[in-house]
Parts: sequence; C-alpha cells; structure tokens
Amino acid sequence: MLTLPKVLQPHRQPLALRLAAYSVAVSVLFYLTLAPSEDLPQENIWDKAQHGIAWMVLAGVGLLFWPRRPWRIVAFSMFIGALVEVLQSAMPFGRDGDVRDLVGDGVGVAAALLVWALIRAIGRKLYPQAAAANPSGIT
Repeated sequence: MLTLPKVLQPHRQPLALRLAAYSVAVSVLFYLTLAPSEDLPQENIWDKAQHGIAWMVLAGVGLLFWPRRPWRIVAFSMFIGALVEVLQSAMPFGRDGDVRDLVGDGVGVAAALLVWALIRAIGRKLYPQAAAANPSGIT
C-alpha cells in the first residue's frame, strides 16, 4: 500500500499548526475583501472571478487540512462569504456588499469540492487495495 510521507499529508499535521495556517488564509481573505479598495493592487480580473478563485483556495486549503469534514468546510466558507458581504455593506471604504459576489464564492467552493472529490475518486481507482482497507479514503 502506498503511503505518503507525513509532511505531504496536511491533514496529519498537528491541529494547532493546521488551525494557525488556516487562520492566516482567512485573515488574508478578510484583508483582501475588507480593506479600502484604493489600498489594494489593481487587477484586471472580473470581480466575480476573483471571488470564485479566492473561495476555491479557502475551501481547498480547508479540505486539505480536514478532508473528513467536507460539509463543515463548505458551510464555514459560505459563512465567511456571507459575513464579508454584510461587512462590506456596512463599511464606508468604497466597498459594496453584493449577493452576486456570494454566488461567485459559492461557485469557487463548489469547484474546490469537485476537485477534491475527483482526486479522491482517482485515488480509489488507482489504489483499490488501499480504498478497500480504508473506506473513508483518507490515510
């Protein structure tokens, strides 16, 4: 049975390390979405694509750290998306809350979940013995 070194298995790292790393990711996301718009670098990417990419990364990192809790990662990511939109609506920094941004967030989260599920399915096909020994698919 193929086993990756622990360093290549983010979900096997100490909980404190995973929480710290994920907190950094969430903090960066909050800064990028809540900082005054003139303080951020100007990008030529469509706003909804930026949201989708950011939330795909957020959910993807969460799924790497906690692969046995995909629906909690999805719920947390969408909660963060909704919170950002509420805060943007309330802040006077040139930001506007927009339900369409939340839809973009959801598309990014769904994309991360799809990639995660495909990788798990491919792993089960390539290593059926490991999949039979470990039905959760997580080693």
